[in-house]
This record gives sequence, structure tokens and C-alpha cells, in this order.
Amino acid sequence: MEQTLVIIKPDAVKRKLIGKILQRYERAEFTIRAIKIIQLSENRAKEFYSVHQEKPFYNDLVAFMASGPCVPLIIEAEDAVMRNRELMGATNYKEAKEGTIRREFATSIQENCVHGSDSAENSHKEIRFFFTESELV
Repeated sequence: MEQTLVIIKPDAVKRKLIGKILQRYERAEFTIRAIKIIQLSENRAKEFYSVHQEKPFYNDLVAFMASGPCVPLIIEAEDAVMRNRELMGATNYKEAKEGTIRREFATSIQENCVHGSDSAENSHKEIRFFFTESELV
């Protein structure tokens, strides 16, 4: 079994989509291993997205992720990273396949409801960013 990180982003929290998004993961037979609701500070958002700091969208992304509560969660399944990427859909919701989270709920490329780790290596780092050892089930 593999674990990966998902973040239900501020846009989805504001639009009261937490339950609908969690239901998607449960229906897809992921096991939720940890979950919490947090408010990222601007500095924590900068730290988390530092890999993008040279990109033109970085400042907007940081501001967006610090704009309201978000819900980080750890999900588990066989090939969790790849399966999660498929369930989320393309970053550009207009290019996402029918039935994906982003295709159904996103309103823009930035406000696309969910973040998901892009590799097993990054997943491990991202999980440790949001969850302490004692919060892992």
C-alpha cells in the first residue's frame, strides 16, 4: 500500500465541497489515514510551494493558499499517487477528463479544488510537512 497527500484547497472549503470530495476518495476505495483543517500562513504557503518560486504564478498561488482554510489529508491505496492524479484530473480543469474532481468542481486553473503529490518521493515530504508522527494512523 502507498500513501499520498491531498489538500482540499481554500476554494473548495469555501464552497462547502469537503464532504463531496472526501466521498469521491472513499468511493474510489482510498482509505483516509489522516485529516485536519488548517489555515496556512503566507510563510508556510511560501515554504510548501517553494519549488515554484521562480514561476510567474507563485505569488498568486501563495496568496490563494493562505486566503482561507484548507484540508490536508493522507490517503492510502495501491498505487495511490498515480490513482489520485487520475481521480483529481488535469491541473487545467478544462482539460480534465469527465468524472474527475477538477472537471466537476474547479472554477479556474488556480481554484481547482485539490492538490495532490506528484510522486512517491514528494508525497513523503509533503505528508511530513502537514502531519506529525503522532497524527499518522
